[in-house]
Amino acid sequence: MIVLVLFGFLVHHSIALKPNVLMVMVDDLRPALGVYGDDNAYTPNIDKLARKSFVFTNAFAQQALCAPSRNSLLTSRRPDSLHLYDFYSYWRDSVGNFTTLPQLFKDHGYYTQSIGKIFHPGISSNNTDDSPYSWSGKPFHPRTEKYKESKVCMTAKGILARNLICPVIVDAQPGGTLPDLESLAEAEKFLKEYKDEKPYFLAVGFHKPHLPLKFPVEYLEHHRGEVVLPVNRWRPSFMPTVAWNPWLDVKNRDDIKELNISFPFGLMPDNVTKEIIRNYNAATSYIDDLIGSLLEKIDNNTIIIVTSDHGWSRGEHGEFSKFSNFDVATHIPLIIHVPRLSNTEIIIPQLVELVDLFPTLVDLTQIVPTLEICNKNGSNLILCTEGHSLVPIMVSKQAREGKKAVFSQYPRPGAFPSEIPDSDKPRLKNINIMGYSIRTTRYRYTEWIKFNHTTFMPDWSKVYGKELYDHLIDALENMNLVTRPELNDLINSMHKQLILGWRFS
Repeated sequence: MIVLVLFGFLVHHSIALKPNVLMVMVDDLRPALGVYGDDNAYTPNIDKLARKSFVFTNAFAQQALCAPSRNSLLTSRRPDSLHLYDFYSYWRDSVGNFTTLPQLFKDHGYYTQSIGKIFHPGISSNNTDDSPYSWSGKPFHPRTEKYKESKVCMTAKGILARNLICPVIVDAQPGGTLPDLESLAEAEKFLKEYKDEKPYFLAVGFHKPHLPLKFPVEYLEHHRGEVVLPVNRWRPSFMPTVAWNPWLDVKNRDDIKELNISFPFGLMPDNVTKEIIRNYNAATSYIDDLIGSLLEKIDNNTIIIVTSDHGWSRGEHGEFSKFSNFDVATHIPLIIHVPRLSNTEIIIPQLVELVDLFPTLVDLTQIVPTLEICNKNGSNLILCTEGHSLVPIMVSKQAREGKKAVFSQYPRPGAFPSEIPDSDKPRLKNINIMGYSIRTTRYRYTEWIKFNHTTFMPDWSKVYGKELYDHLIDALENMNLVTRPELNDLINSMHKQLILGWRFS
């Protein structure tokens, strides 16, 4: 039915059945954009794209960590299906030879090209960005990427440091440029020189605003005004310790180390939080500028996607970075422009997930028939989806009911935050607890339960913590209501939905 509806639309509007595809991935980008109502954002180019696109206001990642989230998006499989919760396994070797999104396009008449960070570099993509399976050309990585953890941030004392907050003069940087500037130049070169008759699938991954917050200093000019602090910048009283993200990646930066914040529950000073927010917004404006330059080179027969791998906490709950199941860590922007299908801004409030992007692009381009849902018995393991196409809610002129719920998860080594092993980024061998979270239109419910990292099986009988947040009265997820006896029926219902999982949502 989906294909028939879309086919009728395409024929009626004489759109080529094989449009180009541009997928822009922005690392660690929460919906801190003008189009999403962020008053402190300066993102004119993404906002301009949104005015002729589908804007999904309730889109969520499956895990708030780069490699698991990206592999989940690119295979349309959830972390439990990929057995990937860290950075150190490659699904083709460890689980199955699953087809990726760019691989499917490559195998069906598209030239596919990766520029910047699409797959997470390293073991999780076989140290090749999943080449040659996924890409027609050699994936491009900026040469200045090797300086991403170098001491290149000028301090007030006139010395170079490995800081979190790091506005820079570009000409003074090693190589005289920055990784995202190199990626933009490579993408523009590709678009200028591409002459093949095949349509292209171009994936461009920008690194910022991933830490360090390193960007050209001039972008701070857009953010000289007063910064509004999160109203919920303290650890909630009834938050279980297992849920806490001690933000070690932030604390290990030279400028934050100097603050001597106690581990694990010490708070960031308000003045520093303000500067983190300001510089995060400036880094986002920098990427918005690059996206604007890129979009100027795109023709009118190109599907455009702008999204992120996960969100980023900026002091909410007293936390920073990702590494949790809260909305601020899992909620992501998702903007999809389809030529002549979206000529104005179309807000879509239904719950959607990053695993939905793969089947959506299949239906929009019709390169293969609508994907089947992956079976538990594995009979369609190579090419199937653990998401749902978004096309029905995009093409329907009447509001359609979306998913009843979306799902995320996050692993922990133990019930109390630790530095060794790292609570934020535990390796598989140290994962003993999994936090499974279900998000409905009104509630977020999370259970932290025993997890066997050898069999990849959860033990729902051993619970280390529970969380229930009611977005009707607590949109910031600040009041854990799980101990309220009058809510026991609701909690039991959410518990059952969580165990049943995404197949029944």
